Amino acid sequence: MSGWGPQPLADGGTRFRLWAPDAAAVTLEIDGAAPATMAAQDDGWFALDRPEGPGARYRFRIDDQAVPDPASRAQSGGVHGWSVVHATDHDWRHPEWRGRAWEETVLLEVHAGVLGGFAGVIERLPAIAATGVTAIELMPVAAFGGTRGWGYDGVLPYAVHESYGSPADLRRLVDAAHGHGLSVFLDVVYNHFGPDGNYISVYAAGFFDAGVHTPWGGAVAVERAAVARYFIDNALMWLRDYRIDGLRFDAVHAIRNPAFLDAMAADIRAALPDRHVHLVLENEENDAGRLRAGGYDAQWNDDFHNVLHVLLTGETSAYYQDFADAPAHRLARCLAEGFIYQGEGSANHDGTPRGTPSAHLPPTRFVAFLQNHDQVGNRALGERLVSLTDKARLRAATALLLLCPQVPLLFMGEEEGSASPFLFFTDFHDELADAVREGRRKEFAKFDAFADPEARQRIPDPNAEATFTASRPVPGDDAAEWRAFYTGLLTLRRERIVPHLAGTEAIGAQAIGDAAVVARWRLGDGTTLGVAIDLGEEPATLPGAADPLLVEGKRFMAWIEA
Repeated sequence: MSGWGPQPLADGGTRFRLWAPDAAAVTLEIDGAAPATMAAQDDGWFALDRPEGPGARYRFRIDDQAVPDPASRAQSGGVHGWSVVHATDHDWRHPEWRGRAWEETVLLEVHAGVLGGFAGVIERLPAIAATGVTAIELMPVAAFGGTRGWGYDGVLPYAVHESYGSPADLRRLVDAAHGHGLSVFLDVVYNHFGPDGNYISVYAAGFFDAGVHTPWGGAVAVERAAVARYFIDNALMWLRDYRIDGLRFDAVHAIRNPAFLDAMAADIRAALPDRHVHLVLENEENDAGRLRAGGYDAQWNDDFHNVLHVLLTGETSAYYQDFADAPAHRLARCLAEGFIYQGEGSANHDGTPRGTPSAHLPPTRFVAFLQNHDQVGNRALGERLVSLTDKARLRAATALLLLCPQVPLLFMGEEEGSASPFLFFTDFHDELADAVREGRRKEFAKFDAFADPEARQRIPDPNAEATFTASRPVPGDDAAEWRAFYTGLLTLRRERIVPHLAGTEAIGAQAIGDAAVVARWRLGDGTTLGVAIDLGEEPATLPGAADPLLVEGKRFMAWIEA
C-alpha cells in the first residue's frame, strides 16, 4: 500500500498521510468537521485515522496555509481547492482483459479536453478501432491549474483533472476501450511540476534538488526514498486502479537519474507480471541503455520525425538544422539502426554529443511518428502536415510509417485528414498569463518565419479560449479518402507484418538519391520486408518487386519476399 495519499481502512474510514519534513506540525481539515492535529511519524511523515470515507473533502494546513494533498485522487474546485477521498472500486465489464502484445501496437495520441472529456473520447472509440488502431494514448490527465491545458504543467499527479471527468469516468473510458479491443496508454510527467498550484516546496523543499538544473528549476530529488516512491507508486496507481495498459514517461532526460528509471521499470514489472504492460520513454538523450530487455519497451523516436519533416517540408530552422544535411542518408540510418544521433555532435545541442549506439536494438524498440502533440502544437501556428506538404508525398511518408517495423504513432485527426491546428493552450491568469504569452512568442524568434517581432504577434495567445476551441480536430473535406487509406495500410500491417514482427532484425538501408531510400528487414519468420521511398520533387524510378505488398504512385513501394 502506498504511503502517499488517503488509504481506506477496514471500518470504512480513511488514513490520511502527508510527507512534510519541513513542517513542525500539520493540521487535517475535513469539510464539515473540526480541524485535527496529525501525528508526527518517522522520516517527515504525518498521519491521522478518521471515520470519514469516500466523498469526504479535505486539505492540510501548514503554518496557516491550506494546501491540497499532493497525492489527492480527485479535487473539488481545482488544484487550489479541496482534495476528495474517492472509492477505488469499479464494476469492470471486461475483467478478463490482459492487454495486447507490444508488436500489435498502433498508437493514436489524443487530448481528452479537446475531444469533450472522457465521455467524448468514449464516443470516438468505435471509429478509432475500425481504422485498425490498437491503442489510444491519452495526453496527461493529472490535475493542472485552470480548466484547459496540454497537461504537462500538472501539479497533482495522482488526481484526475476535474474538467475531463471523475476518476470513475476515466475507468469507464478504459473499460470501454478494452471492450473495443483497444489498449489505453497514458502520458505521465515525472520530471517537473507546473507553475500554478505547486505547493510541495512549502513543506518539503527536499523534494527538489536545486543543484541539478532543468528547464523548470531544480530536478526532482528521486534519490530520496519518499520522492522515488511518490512517482513509482503513481505509475502503479494508474496501472492497477485504472487498468491502464501502458505509460509514456515524458522527458525523462530532465529527471537526470537513469538508476531511478531502471528501478521504476523493475518495480512495475515485478508488480504486474500477468498483464501486457508497456513502458515507453521520451528521452532527448537517445539513451539506448534504457531499452534493454526487461526494462522499457521503446522510446519515442524524434529522429524519425525530424528527418522526414525536413524531407516533406524543406524546413531547416532551429532543431531541424541537425537533419538538413544529407537527409536521405540520415533516414536510411534511422530505418536500419533506430536513432540517427548515436553519439555525434548536434548543432542544436551546442555541438555536444547526443545519443548512444542503437543498431543492436530491434526496430520495435522505437516509436515512430510523423506528427504528435509536440511536433504540431509546438509550431507557432500549430499547422499539421496536410497543410505543409503535398498529398502524394504525405501519403508516401504515411505508408512508410505504417508499414515499417518501428511501432507507429498517429496524432488525433491525422487519420481523417484534419487541417485543424493543434495550438499551445493554457488557462493561466494575471502575471503568469502575461509571462506565458510573451515567453511563447520569444521562443519562436529563432525560426526564420518569426524573426521579425511583428510576425510573432500573429502567434495565438495561449490563454485565449478561442485558441483551445480552434484545436478541436475537424475531419478534412477528404476525410473518407484518408480513413480508407489508413485502414488499408493498417490492414496490411496487421495481416502481413505484425504476425512476424517478433524477432525482426534490420538487414540494411541505403540512400539511392537525394530524397530516396531503400530499406530491408528480416522478419521473425525468415522472410524479408522491403520498402522504397522517394520524397524528392521529381521522384526517380523505385526498385521493382515481383509481388509488391503496396505501391503508392511513384513514391513508395513495399514488398515481402522469401
